[in-house]
Amino acid sequence: MTITNVELIAKERDRLLQRSTRAIGLGSTIIALACFSVPGVLNSTTYLAALPLFVVLAFSLFRVGINRSLVWVLLGVAAGLGILVVVQVPVGGAPGPALGAALVPLAAGAMGSFAIVLTTTPSRVAILVVAFLATLVLTEFAVPGPAIVSVRGGAVVLGWVLAAVVGYWLSASIPRAARRIYSIGRAHRAERQASETEAQRRQGARLLHDTVLATLTLLAHSGVGVAASAMQQQAGEDARLLRQLRLGASPVPRSSGDYHLEPVEETALGTTLESVKQRFGRMGLEVSWHGTGQVLLPSEVLDAFLLALAECLENVRRHAGVTDAHVTITDDDTTVRAMVTDAGVGFDLKDIDEARLGFKDSVVARLQEVGGNARLFSSPGAGTTVVLEVPK
Repeated sequence: MTITNVELIAKERDRLLQRSTRAIGLGSTIIALACFSVPGVLNSTTYLAALPLFVVLAFSLFRVGINRSLVWVLLGVAAGLGILVVVQVPVGGAPGPALGAALVPLAAGAMGSFAIVLTTTPSRVAILVVAFLATLVLTEFAVPGPAIVSVRGGAVVLGWVLAAVVGYWLSASIPRAARRIYSIGRAHRAERQASETEAQRRQGARLLHDTVLATLTLLAHSGVGVAASAMQQQAGEDARLLRQLRLGASPVPRSSGDYHLEPVEETALGTTLESVKQRFGRMGLEVSWHGTGQVLLPSEVLDAFLLALAECLENVRRHAGVTDAHVTITDDDTTVRAMVTDAGVGFDLKDIDEARLGFKDSVVARLQEVGGNARLFSSPGAGTTVVLEVPK
């Protein structure tokens, strides 16, 4: 997966953890406040002293749901611990006998919910351990009993453990599920590309059978029964068809042996750039086009320009080690330029073997035949740029 996808998955995971903490924590806070509001649980002075802390706790839980900052977690934990301390201070009389039961939704639910967002990093786990121990100790001190750990303490332990398990499970399972979905999507794309390639191969075989092979068959039989002018016309149509195929077009047959072809005298550059883009897209190279495509070029110049451009993109696909390239088209009163750039491995121009004629013949010589030129810029690790120029 790409870095962008990983970051997006991490954000979605954190958002889910935060919203789970808010939902569980606010629900438990409301229940705890309702329990403390029952007559006899707390005296009025202690109850009024705890109310502002409940407000702070609820507000912190609300903020945790939309903000990943630890500030709101620490504030919420501090407010909860403050409530546990306040209910133990003998102001205006001793705490009521039902206090122990009222502490459970506060300590195990509202405060325990913070454990969901405290399982993703070691520093957060350290805060989780300290907050849990402080909550357990204050809960046990609130209503002392003969046992080392009372039923209330067990409920607190259970609440925090369950919240921590939920948080850890979500943190671990979401990236794992995302990776599995990504691998399934990648396999689907590979299968679809293979199917498209096979369909294109079959279409190409049918197209050649209906045109070029039929013409060659007539030539093999010395054109028996066919006039020489008809043979010339059919061969010309086949040549035009092959030209469009080289430029990435996909002629559509009206019927077997009859294909719709575009005029070749003068063609708008933009109408053929898209064909080149689609051709390389099918082969796994994503080409981004910039600049203008509304330029008219004579047929022979357009052929040389586009075939040289396609050769540059083929070099990117084979050698650059990347899956995307950028093509910028510009023009002035006399010249049309294309700049092909990639962020691939690059190379040292001095290391190019003179015996390798691909770029020299397929790009430079082809453009020079129509009065154009090509320039190459590259260095190891810095990608490659090729500038193609042809006259209007």
